[in-house]
Amino acid sequence: MKTYLVTGGAGFIGANFIKYMLEKYDNVKLIVLDKLTYAGNLGTIRDELNDCRVSFIKGDICNRELVENIFMQYDVDYVVNFAAESHVDRSIENPQIFLETNILGTQNLMEVAKKFWSVGKDSKGYPIYKEGKKFHHVSTDEVYGSLSKDFDIPRELVLDEAVAKIASGRKNLQTYGDKMFTESTPLDPRSPYSASKTASDMIVMAYGETYKFPFNITRCSNNYGPYHFPEKLIPLIIKNILAGKKLPVYGKGDNVRDWLYVMDHCKGIDMVISNAKVHEVYNIGGFNEEQNINIVKLTIDIIARIMREEPEYQRVLTTDLSNINYDLISYVQDRLGHDARYAIDPTKIVTELGWYPETPFTEGIEKTIRWYLDNQSWVEEVASGDYQRYYEEMYKERK
Repeated sequence: MKTYLVTGGAGFIGANFIKYMLEKYDNVKLIVLDKLTYAGNLGTIRDELNDCRVSFIKGDICNRELVENIFMQYDVDYVVNFAAESHVDRSIENPQIFLETNILGTQNLMEVAKKFWSVGKDSKGYPIYKEGKKFHHVSTDEVYGSLSKDFDIPRELVLDEAVAKIASGRKNLQTYGDKMFTESTPLDPRSPYSASKTASDMIVMAYGETYKFPFNITRCSNNYGPYHFPEKLIPLIIKNILAGKKLPVYGKGDNVRDWLYVMDHCKGIDMVISNAKVHEVYNIGGFNEEQNINIVKLTIDIIARIMREEPEYQRVLTTDLSNINYDLISYVQDRLGHDARYAIDPTKIVTELGWYPETPFTEGIEKTIRWYLDNQSWVEEVASGDYQRYYEEMYKERK
């Protein structure tokens, strides 16, 4: 049995990773460590907390004593570090917390893991580690900075022959530029958030070089899917559409992002942990480049169609169906330092490990919308803050 310490496991991607691992594996132990800040919702893993394979600990990755106690109590094989402050807008308003959590918290986790995984030193003084231990650091494409948007109208994305063979299930791929981020693209962060993630990447790599510390890093594009905190773009616009509220779009809405369905991402992380050599970095992208304004319009179109074709869903509307149209779009002042385009080239993980993003955006976004329509109680719980009360009740029971 392998034991995973999953930090940030009550957040969006971390919670989906917990669900993915429990469904795929019988013989795993998952230790979930989460501070339960605004984006950490214990209700997201409510069912999983009743699984004997899962243990939950409320706490901060910056807390040395707490992390050491976890390593003393459990023989941790893998640390999967999702824990991070991650919202760009919040980083612009309050950068310091991003530096503390994303840099110092990551360093604290590695320092404790190094201590408990070391069994001695080699002839040159480098630590020798227990067999099979690994620190997996989950990063972002934003560490690379911004790509140019070369085309107003997207062009066909032509894949390398080896990649096209593996990703044969994906059709009609498109791109807005001549270049994409690869693992060798220089790191060039543009916001306090991305700067803090870049620094955490670099401290992980520095531990690998200085202490031969066993790690992998994955850098993903924008994730979407179930259980996404409602201040993020896609869940925010779904929530506002259902209420007939304005949909705020930065600038002209022409910024381009690459969208990755969250379960495709979780599968990629699992494959890297299980199969990749240590000290390797992998980009995980979705082959789903699109302008923000087109994402908003597509979401409006799908919700309007579902409401017309399946009128039973109109029960979740707090506005008239006729109000669900493009008039909801409201262009607002652009974000400070707003990156023009992100696009990930996942050739390395595709060719080396056999992973590829299985979910086309048109399928993934409808699955996501339908999940939100079917799970309005979760949305209301998060929006109202009631998920915090759930933690208080659950934690009292487990003391």
